[in-house]
Amino acid sequence: MADPSRQQRLQAVTRTSLVGAVVNLVLSALKVSAGVLGQSYALIVDGIHSLSDLLSDALVWIAGRQASQAPDQEHPYGHARFETLATLILGMLLAAVAIGIGWDALQRLFKTETLLQPGGIALVAALISILAKEWLYWFTLGYARRVGSEMLRANAWHHRTDAISSIVVLVGVVGTLLGLDYLDAIAAIVVCGMIAKIAWDLIWEAIRELVDTGLRPDRLKVVRDTIRAVGGVRNVHMLRTRRYGGSASADVHVQVDPKISVSEGHMITLLVEKRLKNEVDEVVDVTVHIDPEDDERATPCQGLPPRSEALARLDTLWSGIPGAGRRDRTVLHYLHGQIDVETFFPLNRYRDDVDQAQRLAKRLREALAGDAVFRQVTVCLTVDAQKQGT
Repeated sequence: MADPSRQQRLQAVTRTSLVGAVVNLVLSALKVSAGVLGQSYALIVDGIHSLSDLLSDALVWIAGRQASQAPDQEHPYGHARFETLATLILGMLLAAVAIGIGWDALQRLFKTETLLQPGGIALVAALISILAKEWLYWFTLGYARRVGSEMLRANAWHHRTDAISSIVVLVGVVGTLLGLDYLDAIAAIVVCGMIAKIAWDLIWEAIRELVDTGLRPDRLKVVRDTIRAVGGVRNVHMLRTRRYGGSASADVHVQVDPKISVSEGHMITLLVEKRLKNEVDEVVDVTVHIDPEDDERATPCQGLPPRSEALARLDTLWSGIPGAGRRDRTVLHYLHGQIDVETFFPLNRYRDDVDQAQRLAKRLREALAGDAVFRQVTVCLTVDAQKQGT
C-alpha cells in the first residue's frame, strides 16, 4: 500500500478532529447536565472526561497540521515529532484530571452526606454516551486505516475507552438505583482509574518515541522478510529502526553479490527502499547500506590501502613484467580483509597467442603472491569494438 499524501492525512485529521470535537462537546454538556439533574457523580465525572477530550481533538488537529508539513532546513527529518509532543502533553493533562477527580470521589466515599442519588435521566445519558462514542470510534478508525495513521488509530481507541467508561458509569447508576448508595462514587473512581491508565499509556508511548525506541520484534521480522524478498539481496544485518508520530524510519545493511557493479548495487538499494515503503505501513524513511559481505562477521578491510595507493602498489609489483602496463582498467574488490584484483587487457593483442596471455596472467599472480594486501588476481581479455571495426 502506497503511503498516502500529506494532504490526505491532513484532511483525515481535520475531519475526525472536527467531528470528534462536536460530539464530545455535545456529550459533555449532556452528561454534566444529566449528572447534575439526575444526581450521578460518576456521570458528572464522565462528562468532564468528555470535555477533556476536546483538548485531545485540538491536540490531534494541531499536531496533524504540523506533522503534515514537508521537511525543511530546520527539520530535515520532517515534523512527525510534533505528534509525539502532543501525545505527551495530552497524557500529562489527562493524568492531572484523573488525580483531581479521583481524590474528590474518594473523599465523598467517607462523607455519606455528599453522596448523590442518581435518577433515571442519568441512565438515559449514559446509554446515549455509549452509542455516540462507539460510533465515533468506528468513524475515526475508518480514517486511520484509510491513511495509515497511528495517531488517528490511537485517538479512535481513546473514543472506545470513553464508551467503556460510560458503561462503567451505567453500571454505577443502575447499582445506585437498586439501593447501593456507594456504587455511583465507586464507579467514578473506576472511571478515574481508566483515565489514568489512558494517560500512562500515552505518556509511556511518547517517552519511548522520544528516546528512539524501535519497532516491535514482530514488525522487525516483517521488515527483514520484506528486504530478503528483493531480488539480489543475499542477507540482511545491522537493521535499526526508530518510531516517531506513528511512523518509523529504518536503516539497514544489505549484503549482495560482491562482484556486481556499483549501479546494480544502487538499483537494489532503490528496490529495497521502495518495497519497504510500499509494504510496511509504518516505514516512511529508509537508508540502505550495500555490503559485499557480512561486515558483522567478515574480516574488516579498514586497514587496506585505498584505490590510488593500491594501483600504485600494483604498478610497482608488476613493473618488471612486459605488457603489464598495457591493461585497459583494473577493478578492486575489498573482501575478506584483502583485495581481489580483476585486470582487463585488450583481446586483440593476444588473439593469435593464447599461451602468451596465459603466461602474462601467471606472472601477474606470482608477482602478488608475497604481498599480504592482495588475495587473488583474475585476468580478463576484452574486445575493443571500435578497433575491431564492429
